[in-house]
Amino acid sequence: MGAFRGRRFSYNCFSPETLIKRMNLSNSRYWDFSAPIAGVLFTLAFAPFDYAYLALLALVFLFASWQAVSAKRAALRGYLFGVGAFGSGVSWVYISMHDFGGAGVLASGILTALFVAFWALFPALAAYVSVRLQGAAGIVIMPGIWLLIEYVRGYWVLNGFPWLHGGYSQLETPLAGYIPIVGVYGTGFILALTASMLLASIKADKKRGLMIALALLWGVGAGLRPIDWTHPVGAPIRVAMIQGNIAQDQKWRPENKINTLLMYRKMTQAQWAADIVIWPETAIPAYLDQVEDNFLRPLAAEARQHDTDLIISVPVQEQAPIKKFNAVITLGGAGGMYRKMHLLPFGEYLPLQPLSGFVLDLVNIKLGNFTPGAPDQPLLKAAGYPFITLICYEDVFGDLGIRGLPEAAFLVNVTNDGWFGDSIEPHQHMQMARMRALETGRFLLRSTNTGVTAIVSPQGAIVKQAPLFQQTALTGSFIPMGGMTPYAHWGDHPVIAAIVVLLLGAVGYRRLNLRTQRAP
Repeated sequence: MGAFRGRRFSYNCFSPETLIKRMNLSNSRYWDFSAPIAGVLFTLAFAPFDYAYLALLALVFLFASWQAVSAKRAALRGYLFGVGAFGSGVSWVYISMHDFGGAGVLASGILTALFVAFWALFPALAAYVSVRLQGAAGIVIMPGIWLLIEYVRGYWVLNGFPWLHGGYSQLETPLAGYIPIVGVYGTGFILALTASMLLASIKADKKRGLMIALALLWGVGAGLRPIDWTHPVGAPIRVAMIQGNIAQDQKWRPENKINTLLMYRKMTQAQWAADIVIWPETAIPAYLDQVEDNFLRPLAAEARQHDTDLIISVPVQEQAPIKKFNAVITLGGAGGMYRKMHLLPFGEYLPLQPLSGFVLDLVNIKLGNFTPGAPDQPLLKAAGYPFITLICYEDVFGDLGIRGLPEAAFLVNVTNDGWFGDSIEPHQHMQMARMRALETGRFLLRSTNTGVTAIVSPQGAIVKQAPLFQQTALTGSFIPMGGMTPYAHWGDHPVIAAIVVLLLGAVGYRRLNLRTQRAP
């Protein structure tokens, strides 16, 4: 991991200032064609590429392309940027639909194109609103609009899709120092603000003030990085995470169920020296009531004999009325159950009904129909400590990562990225999970079916990682943590509110200046 680590570039040849001056941006169609390229560069800032500073460069060029053009033209360039970013960054949805969802090549290709085209609307909207508000000339307005639209995309639209948020790319840069304070959205705003300030410095006659402000902004981030916001509250705990590596197209076949259960039991029995053993998401290819008596109860009794707690993911079906949950249970010491709250759209439930159901039936894609769990569920416990449970997609939402703090001593994420094969998606997902560890100041234990299984430190660093697509048990230790990061205290809402206030103030100030200039 590293941003331009070991890579040197000539600033004189490749700096935004030099390139922008060489292109007649305001009147040229050059940006119409280069906007998708900038979008691809934005994707390269994220895992597994990790050229973190390309996110900054891409935003500088994106904001520059909105200068001195109409709102419609800016929206076009924003849209093309989105096509480049999402087309290169999330096209792995094709794999899930074609390889494992049962859709044909044509249907998968069309649905993937529609998926990319939809999410590309959000950079276009940011461009349009920015130019309509103030001609895209203000330092604060562009990053403010950009971040607020990213927040809407990440939390509200279709239950939230926060992929390729700029803040996630900054885990290895000085801006990472801000993450425990303002989270991924606040850090994303600082990244966008930096891009806006760099663009302003290119056009300004006097650059010194902007350069000093930028140096302070990034210098403070670097100074914050060594701070430990949380503290140990106990001795190291031994953990083993089982990576079953069962192909997605084999996982639910009835003829494989017995062998799958025996495999997980055998791999678990080899890890009785651990304090905690964790299985990945829906490791058991059957409902809880189908395996509880004959399989799980004997395994739980064996776990108690070895003083080991089991954290197991299994689907749960309840009767009268019939409800299905994606759940995690604990066995051994303190028993309990967590039902997934934030469901994956088009995976665990179908939004936009009946249209979405009709389309998916048409292309022969069959998906689950789960019910979300209650928001006030008690924390599960293992090795004597409460922990926060995040099932798969839940690890990309910061508000779920801080639920249960400061009581929770660590985080557990169980997931199954087998749906996306050997693509960039598991690496992107791991990067987003790391953000939750840094935001909360807690160790994150991440158990997956095919990878990336890992132990993540409170600093967001991967302590130990299992190889992808191998059947293995990742063993190690972690420390239960107490205390609260500033972000854990207040979450995203105050950060977003502050950006809204700052944005409104900037728009109001600019309009007041314009009125003053027009006054006789």
